[in-house]
Amino acid sequence: MIRCVSCGAEYDDDEVIYTCEKCGSVLELVSDIDVSKDVFDGRKDNLWKFKECIPVDETKIVSLDEGGTPFCKCDKLGDELGVNLYVKVEGSNPTGSFKDRGMTVGMTKAMELGVNTVGCASTGNTSASLAAYAARAGLRCIVFLPSGKVALGKLAQAMFHGAEVMSINGNFDEALEAMTALALEKHLYLLNSINPYRLEGQKTIGYEILRDLGWQAPDRIILPVGNAGNISAIWKGVSEFYNAGFVKDLPMMTGIQAEGACPVTNAFKKGDKRVVPVENPETIATAIRIGAPVSDIKALNAIYDSNGYSETVSDEEILDAQKLLARTEGIGVEPASAASIAGLKKLVGEGVIDKGETITCVVTGHLLKDPNTAIEACTKPTEVDADIDTLRKLLMDE
Repeated sequence: MIRCVSCGAEYDDDEVIYTCEKCGSVLELVSDIDVSKDVFDGRKDNLWKFKECIPVDETKIVSLDEGGTPFCKCDKLGDELGVNLYVKVEGSNPTGSFKDRGMTVGMTKAMELGVNTVGCASTGNTSASLAAYAARAGLRCIVFLPSGKVALGKLAQAMFHGAEVMSINGNFDEALEAMTALALEKHLYLLNSINPYRLEGQKTIGYEILRDLGWQAPDRIILPVGNAGNISAIWKGVSEFYNAGFVKDLPMMTGIQAEGACPVTNAFKKGDKRVVPVENPETIATAIRIGAPVSDIKALNAIYDSNGYSETVSDEEILDAQKLLARTEGIGVEPASAASIAGLKKLVGEGVIDKGETITCVVTGHLLKDPNTAIEACTKPTEVDADIDTLRKLLMDE
């Protein structure tokens, strides 16, 4: 069953619907977990090990073996900050970001519905994922990208996997508005996160965090927030397993936004239930450069209902955290992903996060999603002749 998060209107799960027909709000899938957690044991460690919890036809699954991503205990960084730190590395998914979780479920639903064309607007990662999964499914793929605002690694992925890519003279929010209008005219099946089936895949991050901690909840889950689907999806996942009796506690959901694109944080700090859009969002973290997030209601509900928090970080703090994570723990992430680490540092410093808390930071995309930013943040290689004496002297000088 599909239900409106605002007015509670209900729709059949075979309807192609993106927003509530009565009030215009966003929708969510409603499902009860009616299995023992032991049923997941012994299965291949990917997203579909939780197939009983995902409301699609398992005979139609389109998969690239996503999910089951690394859950790294980060003692050096954790000790430095005074917390018990784990990092969930979503850049290890097939196309290098967490979007693959939502796309495998969304594409499976597309196959179930019998559509022949899928589409999305994107800041990069969604388009890369959609293109790969559409190729896997054999469907036509249409992508709208904001002109000049997408990292080259992501643009290359979308094009290389055969998507029909259109560069829109406007920002992401304008590109999504145009794509949604075409979807409502039935030209394509929309697979942005406004599609509730996308979040059914992304909620499995929450499932895996609880399982990876030995069926316990961390004190807090920290993650970047752009279009705001992921924080709501993870909250949905941990809440479902809590309601099923698999864990005894729930984490505080903590969303981090860039200073130049922070409508959710602004709303949270005012105690509001809806955001005021940021008209011209700007940040080096292109994946979260979104001024009017479609899942704002869900995200704010997740933060409020979990007694969580939201904060902003500067581009400088993001880039510093990106280097810190790579050079302290060996985990390379794109700038938007590093927002969770930057947020952790800031909230520890402000006393919002207590010393000794168990924290899971979700890092959402791989370092190579935005190689130019990574290269520009580093010093150039030292040029030297292949002379052993010169090389030996350089090493000894170090």
